Amino acid sequence: MTPVHRNVELVTAALRTAGADPARVARLRVLSDAVTTAASAAAALGVEVGQIANSLVFSADGEPLLVLTSGAHRVDTGKVAALVGARQVRRASAEFVHAATGQVIGGIAPVGHPAPLRTLVDRALAAHDEVWAAGGIAHAVFPTTFDELVVVTGGQPADVA
Repeated sequence: MTPVHRNVELVTAALRTAGADPARVARLRVLSDAVTTAASAAAALGVEVGQIANSLVFSADGEPLLVLTSGAHRVDTGKVAALVGARQVRRASAEFVHAATGQVIGGIAPVGHPAPLRTLVDRALAAHDEVWAAGGIAHAVFPTTFDELVVVTGGQPADVA
């Protein structure tokens, strides 16, 4: 049996602890190829790009901010800054992301981080019965729902585009 990456173990444990549906957690998939973009993840899973919940980490006045956004659009950092009361929201460096999440860009999960992150969950994801999020590495994905993402992350529903 192939060992599971530690980040995937942390993500599945965090999902279970936060009350995610065990049937969905059991459907976590480790793909043969990395899926580091919403388009590649959607193609590998046979779903619409809007069903991909991108986990993007920003620096909001120097503090990490996780934005779970639909793969169908881009985050409006000005709108997000206003939502969180920050002077400036900008894309975080790879080092900043890794320090905040313990994961690398392209495989950031909504959960499984060293400490909880302030999180916004894109309301556009609610348009889909099922969405897919990264599982802590670029090869892992799991199914979830908008409502479940809000619960397991302690996130705030928001219009981020």
